[in-house]
Amino acid sequence: MTAHDIAPSTPAAPPIAPEPAAAATCGDCGTVLQGPWCHACGQPVQGMVRHLASVMSDVGDTLFNVDSRIFRSLLPLYLRPGFLTNEYLAGRRTRYVTPFRLFFFLCVVAFFAIQFGINLTMIDEFGRGEVTLGDIRSAQTPEELDARRQAYLALLEAAAPAAAGAPRAKARLDAQVAAAQAAATERARFLRERAQAIANGQPTPTDPAAGGTIEIDGVAWQPTRESVRVAWLPEILNERLFIAAQRVKDNLVLARREPSHLVEGVLSVLPQTMFVLMPLFALLLKFAYVFKRRLYMEHLMVALHSHAFAFLSLLLLVLVDLLGGWLVPRWPATAGAFTLLTAAMWSWLFVYPLLMAKRVYRQGWLMTLLKYGFVGTCYLVLLALGISGALVASLALT
Repeated sequence: MTAHDIAPSTPAAPPIAPEPAAAATCGDCGTVLQGPWCHACGQPVQGMVRHLASVMSDVGDTLFNVDSRIFRSLLPLYLRPGFLTNEYLAGRRTRYVTPFRLFFFLCVVAFFAIQFGINLTMIDEFGRGEVTLGDIRSAQTPEELDARRQAYLALLEAAAPAAAGAPRAKARLDAQVAAAQAAATERARFLRERAQAIANGQPTPTDPAAGGTIEIDGVAWQPTRESVRVAWLPEILNERLFIAAQRVKDNLVLARREPSHLVEGVLSVLPQTMFVLMPLFALLLKFAYVFKRRLYMEHLMVALHSHAFAFLSLLLLVLVDLLGGWLVPRWPATAGAFTLLTAAMWSWLFVYPLLMAKRVYRQGWLMTLLKYGFVGTCYLVLLALGISGALVASLALT
């Protein structure tokens, strides 16, 4: 062994430590950041200048809170009356979508689906732009009327084989045939009266398809500035009232020829109507359960969840109806199952609020039934007034 072998080894040089990364600072006040928000001025780290997918994700979360919680919320919302409300009032809130976001999300989706479903089944939309009932009602000669009637009925005949095994589809098809025959008969009568008036040198009757009139007690209604004027209103408001009355008249004439126009108008303002009625429903609950000494906001949670359930039920009913319309003509044996399912879903729509009131307010069955009848009757009146208001608003504003 040599001296070189027993000499102590030279220690290795210590590794060079990496320089610490510069701490992120707030772009507004320069404070060192400790999270996604500046604790000094409150400015968020993320602005709008970033990838579009990230921005849209934040928008969706803000408006709808669409994440895994939506799936944990929808099933108990539909199948467990009062469960989400009791969970919220007990303080277990983060695992579920908040009541207002659930209400808002389902309201938007449900009314979109309802409008889509109605558009698919409207009689005047059956021709898909080829021949419609409006074409029959506007024919100017007997020959043109007969050609359009035959073309429309040919479209209906082409759909008859697919509807043969589906009771609902066949009933709708029969109604379309009857409507076409009635429209053709009415138009033929007008064409005969007009031809006779021309032959006799008399004034011709007003053509309903040329704009038409609205009759009240047999008298044509034509709004004028004086007939709709309110004495105590400023002139600028009276002018707007006259313009609104003219729109109502024009829309009523249009709706007589194209019912889909009226339906679309009502559906366009109905969500806003439900936003107004929902707090009133909570007020009814506050009055009905006044001796429970609960805060109004607790009743508002019940109202939000019950309305969210109603929207979810309507959405599911539309989906089941569309599925049945597609499936039953192909497998007629499924018609009975769809009929029973639809009946059960409609029944559940009315039973659910009763069970929800029983589980949230925890009163006996007798008092729960009495208050269910009282609140339900009052709310149906409010709902009828709200829908009537939505109808008038759609006629006056669209």
